[in-house]
Amino acid sequence: MIRLYLAVLGVCFLLWAGIADTDIRKYSINGYAQGTDYAITYYAADSLLSKASIDSILSVIDSSMSLYSPYSLINKINNGGHGPFVIDEHFHKVVKRSLEIYKDSKGVFDITVAPLVQLWGFGVTAIDQFPDSAEVHATLACIGMDKIRLKGRRLRKKAPCLQLDMNGVAQGYSVDVLADYLESKKITRYVVELGGELRVKGPKPDGTPIRIGIERPADSGNQSVVINDVMEVQEGAITTAGNYRKFLQDGERKISHHINPKTGYPLDTEIISATIYAKDAITADGYDNVFMALKADEAIRFANQRKDIDVFLIYKDASGVVRDTMSTGFKQLVTKY
Repeated sequence: MIRLYLAVLGVCFLLWAGIADTDIRKYSINGYAQGTDYAITYYAADSLLSKASIDSILSVIDSSMSLYSPYSLINKINNGGHGPFVIDEHFHKVVKRSLEIYKDSKGVFDITVAPLVQLWGFGVTAIDQFPDSAEVHATLACIGMDKIRLKGRRLRKKAPCLQLDMNGVAQGYSVDVLADYLESKKITRYVVELGGELRVKGPKPDGTPIRIGIERPADSGNQSVVINDVMEVQEGAITTAGNYRKFLQDGERKISHHINPKTGYPLDTEIISATIYAKDAITADGYDNVFMALKADEAIRFANQRKDIDVFLIYKDASGVVRDTMSTGFKQLVTKY
């Protein structure tokens, strides 16, 4: 029997304290969307948001990109032929950014993995057994963002069997949309969290940076969490990908939900988790998938060559010992808890 395990781990924000400005109050909104919980904490003189407005924004995004919504735009595209399909603003922004990350990662990040995701049992429909090599090989003919043509708000598929899966980037995008909505309300101190993915802006009311705890598995054999390090940031986005977070298991065999779009097989790398810091959450969310496919030294080298991304990695070395490492920029953000 194939069983699915999901542990929502990654990063957590530490509640703000020591408010200096007595005219500013803390407000919180909590809810459920996109198959997970969300939490918004902000500081302002008055309550400027409603739960209904947040839920409405997330509902619109779901109607565009949710595979679990039968009448969503993404399901219309996935079940259609070549197109062209007229896409909405949310869909356009996510596809456009995904194409950029696809090219930058040389195809490691690819939102056309939906057929492979389903084949390995991480899709909408459950499976009874894992695929064989012939099934994987046949499915690869339907994979590749080079088979997408995007011109303005029109999207075409070169292969009718091509299907999209935005789950690797849509939550990060949703966090950005919510953060932009807060800023449109003149809210300048906040934490937006959706499914463990964060975007923050500070400083705290007492003038100090926002503090974010980095979660990790306590050991390689379970899903326990310890917090050994804390990031201090003024603003930005933080997301985490991990092969301990969501996996399928058949007896002793554990299958990661991160799938290599080039080979068609789940990733089996030394990286256990990758925590990304970037300016916006769609970037962090997209690239955390990329880092999971690299070796630790490759990942650090990749991050150190860039100005827009920093990374904290937990990995197994050649002898199986769990270690961690981080990019130069990430070191500047970390303090001990």
